[in-house]
Amino acid sequence: MDPGYTKFVMSEEDFRLLRDFIYENSGIYFSDNKKDLLENRLSLRLKANKLKDYKEYYYMLRYGQQQSREIKALYDSVSTNETSFFRSPPQIQALQEYALPDVVNNRLGRGEKVLRMWSAGCSTGEEPYTMAIVIKEVLKERFPEWDVKILASDISERALSSARRAEYNSYSLRSMPDELKHKYFENSGNTYRIKDEIKKLVELQYLNFADSKRVGLMRGFDIVFCRNVLIYFDDVLRKRFVSQLYDSLIPRGYLFIGHSESLHNITRAFKLVHFPGALAYKKE
Repeated sequence: MDPGYTKFVMSEEDFRLLRDFIYENSGIYFSDNKKDLLENRLSLRLKANKLKDYKEYYYMLRYGQQQSREIKALYDSVSTNETSFFRSPPQIQALQEYALPDVVNNRLGRGEKVLRMWSAGCSTGEEPYTMAIVIKEVLKERFPEWDVKILASDISERALSSARRAEYNSYSLRSMPDELKHKYFENSGNTYRIKDEIKKLVELQYLNFADSKRVGLMRGFDIVFCRNVLIYFDDVLRKRFVSQLYDSLIPRGYLFIGHSESLHNITRAFKLVHFPGALAYKKE
């Protein structure tokens, strides 16, 4: 073991204080069996701030002079940013072959050529840029006629900074068809940079889902992707947030959640739609 290594031990009281603080400020909930996980994720913040224990860290979050800066670092530490382009291919196929053509026809039926999509919990940007690529592929030569915007939001400033750089390694593109990789990326050695024609379709912004007032302002979307986000909330916030997601969609809009997630016992407002290998929720 490194002689300079320090093992920080989180007491049950420290865990409750920090867990409740995180929940109150972000909606992210750590159940009782996640104490070791929280302890490990926050140990680096104690080292970075030269603190002796977790209680001192809690008081820094509550009352410290660098409170706002450290809270952002806290969110970076407790949020998970594992993602990739074309993640869960059956869902992306359902978007490309069924949901997106349906909302395009819906908009045309209203005499509109506008598309609005939201990547809620966009992490480092792979999801919203995937959505942009799919739109380009579906609309093809009609694309210039359309007003397209994808809002991409996350609670992690570090993840958003990475998304703004829009530079990825080959592992992030492992599920993407080679033809699309060559079409929409500039390759420089081991780095793939998303082309400006895709990047400009995505608007990245910080958003804390516990901020119900700001979430309530999100309106007018044809499709919302909110994958692997609900698992971090407790039942109360999960139901409130899903209700807001419903309100954020226009009629006949679609909600995609993680392939292992479900809205069972959360809401009956949506119609469950079955696609080959994937599910989505439709606002009728």
